[in-house]
Amino acid sequence: MKAEDQPFYKKLTFNLLSIGILCVALIYGSDLIMPLLFAILLATLLLPITRFLVRKKFPKFLSIILPILLAMVVGGGIIYLLSSQIIHFMDDLPALKARFDEVGYSIQKWFRASTDMTIRKQNVYVKQAVDNLKEKAPQIAGVTVGSITGIVVYLFLVPIYTFLVLYYRGVIKKFLVKVFKNGSEENVREILTQSTTISQQFVSGLMIETTIVFVLNTAGFLILGIKYAVFLALLAALLNLIPYVGMLTANILCMVITLVTSNSTSEVLWVGAILALVQVIDNNITMPLIVGNRVRINALATIIGVLIGGALCGIPGMFLAIPALAVCKVICDRVTELKPWGELLGDSTDMEQSNGNKKKIKQVNN
Repeated sequence: MKAEDQPFYKKLTFNLLSIGILCVALIYGSDLIMPLLFAILLATLLLPITRFLVRKKFPKFLSIILPILLAMVVGGGIIYLLSSQIIHFMDDLPALKARFDEVGYSIQKWFRASTDMTIRKQNVYVKQAVDNLKEKAPQIAGVTVGSITGIVVYLFLVPIYTFLVLYYRGVIKKFLVKVFKNGSEENVREILTQSTTISQQFVSGLMIETTIVFVLNTAGFLILGIKYAVFLALLAALLNLIPYVGMLTANILCMVITLVTSNSTSEVLWVGAILALVQVIDNNITMPLIVGNRVRINALATIIGVLIGGALCGIPGMFLAIPALAVCKVICDRVTELKPWGELLGDSTDMEQSNGNKKKIKQVNN
């Protein structure tokens, strides 16, 4: 029986079962799968450089290892810049603590005037919260150690995986063509080509986007004379890598730090305004360059994908949600049984515009 002749409930059951197996694999195998996915994404970005070096008669090993070393140098530079800013920030913690206590007391007085809750009661609640936090300190420490260990694992595994993916990319491509061709080898090759192109557009566009956001944030904060302008701008730019959730977190952190380090409340509002303005520019100009006009994912699918990615794999899952959805969209659009899923992920406005253009063409031809 052909796939298109199967009953609807069998197709739905198969699709749901496949999604369930994928989710279970991500939950229990994320330590192995996520570094591999990041390596595949990095490999697609470095592939044009590798091909260029091969055309220049470089040995295959050097054609692969040189782009990886270049990527490691760039990543190391970003880590060094961020760590130096954090060290500078940590040096001022004693002064910041005194300022934080002063701001906290002002907030307590405002809260006392607004709610009739005495400062003593507020201190009792604060003490209880601190005691609860101390009880959970071992758990927090364990999570922190686990996070640091995870970063070390990523730094070790991703370059190795990237090298192996680039070295054996021909074997991997032949395997995928033979496994999924289903009588249409050309269709499979087209899916692989477009998936690679979209991944390259995503990573390169993301680098451009992050650089633009960092430069605009830095310029705005320096004009205002905000303390730790570079640190806050870099923090906001990196958090912006996580769609929707990251920018909201960046706004809160930057405004809180500015509140503690500034004597003017208006500067806090200006920081929020600058971040909001940069976000508008990012959403309307920079973000469309990430995937381009070839594949568009609607906002609802993006938000749900980011949340599901975060629930399954944490922050790495949130970061990989958009490229994963874009690749899924390419696959769904070219597999007959999965076309409804592709329409669900796509932007209906683009579909309506495309249909309108087709009608105009027909009218002209008639």
